[in-house]
Amino acid sequence: MKKHTSTEAILLLEDGTVFRGKSLGEIGITGGELCFNTGMTGYQEIFTDPSYYGQIVITTVSHVGNYGVQHKEVESEQVQIKGLICKEFSQHFSRNTAEGSLQGYFEAAGIVGICEVDTRALVRHIRDKGAMNAVISSETTDLEELRKKLAEVPSMVGLELSSQVSTAITYELKPDEVKFRVAVLDLGIKKNIINNLVSRGCEVKIFPYNTPYEVMEEWNPDGYFVSNGPGDPAASTDAVRSVQQMLEKNKPMFGICLGHQVLAEANGIATYKMHNGHRGLNHPVKNLITGRCEVTSQNHGFVVDGDQLLNHPQVEVTHINLNDNTIEGIRMKGKPAFSVQYHPESSPGPHDSGYLFDDFITLLEQNK
Repeated sequence: MKKHTSTEAILLLEDGTVFRGKSLGEIGITGGELCFNTGMTGYQEIFTDPSYYGQIVITTVSHVGNYGVQHKEVESEQVQIKGLICKEFSQHFSRNTAEGSLQGYFEAAGIVGICEVDTRALVRHIRDKGAMNAVISSETTDLEELRKKLAEVPSMVGLELSSQVSTAITYELKPDEVKFRVAVLDLGIKKNIINNLVSRGCEVKIFPYNTPYEVMEEWNPDGYFVSNGPGDPAASTDAVRSVQQMLEKNKPMFGICLGHQVLAEANGIATYKMHNGHRGLNHPVKNLITGRCEVTSQNHGFVVDGDQLLNHPQVEVTHINLNDNTIEGIRMKGKPAFSVQYHPESSPGPHDSGYLFDDFITLLEQNK
């Protein structure tokens, strides 16, 4: 691909809708599932979140790139999104601590994007029509060629993607004073989740997505953590099998996002693809146990089927979304296992939900 020069770019949606704008990042063609994030800050954390793998992100904030990039704000070691759509893309940045521009960052990562698009019209369109695939091109504006490229983009339904973002090797991180050992099943984990565990005294060993349960148990952990990640949870059959075995062992288990959905699937509760997912920093969630409400950071396109949780003998609902009443948290009855759909590690986002890591620590203390 050629290096970036300001040029015409085109966005072609699965339903045939076309938007035109200017190129950003690399000159080329990219495809993925469209989704929008309503956060006003934290774009670098969003772009490096493995849960966005396979997706083209629309940012609803007016300006992107204005504060540059710095390495300490990444959630993984590479850009995970397939492309970016925004209104105003800033080639320059004003933050003194920034290590470079977002344009340079995208060029180095080979990310194709489009700016100067009416993002309000685009978001309203997919809000009504539902999530769909799309292609961005700054290489050609030939619609017939782009339709062929679009036809090659796989549907997110039934797609297993943890294998694309999980660690390839097992590794360990530990605090100065180790209180607990936690085995982490990496389905696409964010760095700040690991930071939250380590800062609370957990030595963590991070295992690849398809690690057999027996291999993790050989390390003799005090508990298990099942991470966030991309793709259809129903396709994460290896993870579902491992979680079922974790539950039989009766050790504390905590799941976030895809880990939450996998816990549901492990209990025979189905998940389904939403008309449009939840992605942003201001989603209201009610904790049904305490009665308190939280402002949460979210990123998911699938959700646990609430109807199948009614009167479930092993699982109860702990959190609900106040916008649409979808399931945001569950826990096992009689077992030290729980999960949430949203992101209590707050990267980016508010810190209302950090107590969930403390709840996990309490379970580890009670069961050690």
